[in-house]
This record gives sequence, C-alpha cells and structure tokens, in this order.
Amino acid sequence: MKIALIGYGKMGRMIEEIILKENKHEVFARFNSANELTADKLNGADVAIEFTQPNLAVKNISICFDASVPVVCGTTGWLAQIEEVKKLATQKKGSLIYASNFSVGVNLFFELNKQLAQLMNNYPQYKLRMEEIHHTEKKDAPSGTAISLANDIISITSKNNWVNNESFIEDEISIISHRLHNVTGTHIVQYKSDVDQIEIKHEAFNRSGFASGALLAAEIILKHKGVHTFSEILKLTNK
Repeated sequence: MKIALIGYGKMGRMIEEIILKENKHEVFARFNSANELTADKLNGADVAIEFTQPNLAVKNISICFDASVPVVCGTTGWLAQIEEVKKLATQKKGSLIYASNFSVGVNLFFELNKQLAQLMNNYPQYKLRMEEIHHTEKKDAPSGTAISLANDIISITSKNNWVNNESFIEDEISIISHRLHNVTGTHIVQYKSDVDQIEIKHEAFNRSGFASGALLAAEIILKHKGVHTFSEILKLTNK
C-alpha cells in the first residue's frame, strides 16, 4: 500500500519509521511546508495519513477527496467543521477515518469513561474533574482526546458543558491542561467526594501507539466509504 504522509512532524516521522520497520507498505510522498499538497501530487497514492494543524486539516481532507484518495486524519481542533466535511465526502464520494486519538488503548479508555460516567451520574456528591498533560509543542488546549472524553460524558449525563479551567458550576466539566517538556500524553478523569476519590487514567509512554493505530486505520479505510470515527471502525461503539 502506497501511503502519502500529509504533515511530516513527529507523528509523520513515527509513522514512516514503523512503515520502514515493518516493510509491509511504502511511503508514497511526504507533504509539508516545503512540499505543498495538491490533488495531482496524490496521483498513485492508495491512502493518505494527515497529521498537521487545525487550520489546515479540512483543506487537506478536501484535496484528498478531490484526488479520490482515502484519508486518515489525526489532527485535532477542527471538528467544528465536521458537518462540512461530511457534505464534501458525500459530494465527492470520499472516505475518511478521523480520531482525536488513534491509540487502541485510548479508544478502550473512551469506552471505560462512558461506563463510569453512567454509574457516577446517580451520585451527585462526586464532583467531576478532568486533567490532560501534553508536550509544550501541542498547539490546542484542551487536547482533542480530552474534548472527546468530555463530550462522551455530556452525551449520557446531566452535564451540559466543558470549560478549560477550574469550574465550580455543577453542570460544567472542568478540564485542566498542562504543557510540559518530554511528555507524550496523559488523561485523567476524576470523581471526588468529601470522603473518597475515584479516577481512571490513560498514560502514553511514546507515540508509537498513535502511529500504529493510524496505520491500522489506513489499512481498514480501503473497505469503507464515507466518514467514520476510529472507534466506530474498531467496533467499540454501538454505531
């Protein structure tokens, strides 16, 4: 499978490293600020993997649709435009798998988070708080993974909003963001009462889990049309 890497930062390089190590696929092209992405440059690629910036993601996805190249997108911070992207996919018969996090472990964590939220919804004495820790180069805050966790809780509980600071409003979820050097990514969901505390935590030791998941999505996307989340593809949801 010939894979175009759109964005050649830390994630793009990690994906390339796994491709070279496993020797199952090949890197078709690398696109960054020095090699601008266009539809004609994708001619011959089987699939594209996109890890760039929030302001570039929708444009890059649209270019992939124009080139009839399925795309796996791991960029976060652009989901306010997801309905626009779904319309483009329908119009252009495009294929997209997107995720705030392509780690299989994190997608299992998503499911655990929803199950715990359902249980805790009956016990208002526990105050919910979330925390996420990432490297200093991460542009968006809170992380896309943290937003996904919060939105999953909102969808099944009495919470109706999240804020990126400490909140004392009952129906809001506090998400506290930290940016530290040499941190891959940690997410904590915490329920605290006056007498005890319950929390679940996912900590990534390196980026290889994210890269391997993105490659798995690239292998799977050839069998699917339309727009899908990685969790849906993994059959970890009921959708």
